Amino acid sequence: MSIFIKLKKKYLRFLSKEKIYSKSMNMHVRNLKEIYIPMAFWINKQYLKKEKTLFLGLSASQGSGKTTVAKILKIILKHFFKRNVCVVSIDDFYKTSADRNKMAKQKHPLFKTRGVPGTHDTNLIKLFFQSLKRKKFKKIKVPRFDKSIDDRLKKNKWYIINKKPQIVIFEGWCVGAKAGTNASLKNPINNLEKYEDKKLIWRKFVNQKLKNEYQNIFSFLDYYIFMKVPNFKMVLKWRQSQEVKLKKSNQTRKKIMTYKEIKRFVMFYQRITLQMVKDLSKSAAVVMLLNNNHQVKKVLYRDK
Repeated sequence: MSIFIKLKKKYLRFLSKEKIYSKSMNMHVRNLKEIYIPMAFWINKQYLKKEKTLFLGLSASQGSGKTTVAKILKIILKHFFKRNVCVVSIDDFYKTSADRNKMAKQKHPLFKTRGVPGTHDTNLIKLFFQSLKRKKFKKIKVPRFDKSIDDRLKKNKWYIINKKPQIVIFEGWCVGAKAGTNASLKNPINNLEKYEDKKLIWRKFVNQKLKNEYQNIFSFLDYYIFMKVPNFKMVLKWRQSQEVKLKKSNQTRKKIMTYKEIKRFVMFYQRITLQMVKDLSKSAAVVMLLNNNHQVKKVLYRDK
C-alpha cells in the first residue's frame, strides 16, 4: 500500500470522526492533494531550513475551521514526513473562571467572557514556549480548558508533552494580532462597544494587553498561517453552525448559546478580527482564502 493511500485513509477517518460531511468525498481528497499536502511540504521545508524546533502560528476567526486544519496538517506531517508535531490552542490557556470573575469586578464586567486578549494566562503561555526552547528538554504539562464548563481543568487532566517536538502549531483566533491605535478605539464598532463599554475601559485594556504581553508571546513564532474569512457576516454564520454541531454532540446542553447570544458573543471578537484581516492578509507567510461556502478557494505563499 502506497504512503499516499495510507495517508488518505487516516485523513478520511479523521474527517469522519470529526463528523465533517459537508463536502463530497472527491472534494475532500482534492483538498488533501491540492491544499493540505502542499502546505505540509512548505512547513517541512521551513523546518529543514531552521534545523531546530519550528514554531508556527495558525489563526482565523471563530468557526472557520482552524483547529481542524491544524489537526490535518499534524496527520500529514506525522505520517508522511515522520515529524514529531505538537498542536496547542491558545484557548487552553484561558484564565480560570474565578480569575475572569475577579477581572470583571476589578477592571470591567465584559472580562467575565473569555476570548479577548487579557483573558489568557500569558505567563503560562510564555513558560510553555520557553520550556520548548530549552536545550535540555524536560516533559511539559500544558493546561486544558473545557468550554462546556467554561473553566480550566485540574492539573491531573492537563496534556503532557514527553518528547521535544520538531514542529509546534500554536493555533487560535487572535494569534498574530496587532494592537490598534488609541484613536482607532474611539468609535464603537458594534452595539457591545457602544452600550457596554461607553468609557472605552474594556477596549483600551484589551488593546494594551495586545500591544505588550501578547506581542512578547507572538515573538516566539517563526511564521504565520492565516485563514482569511470573506466577511464578518460569515463569522456569525459559521459560529452558529459550530453551536448546532455542539448541540448534536454528547456534551451538556446547558452551555449551548441561542442565536441572540451568539450574535453578542462574536461582537467581543469583531474589532480584532477585522484588524487581523487587514494585517495578516499582507504579512502572513501562508494565507488561506476562504469562500462563503466554508471552502478554501486559494492558498497564497510568501517566501521569507
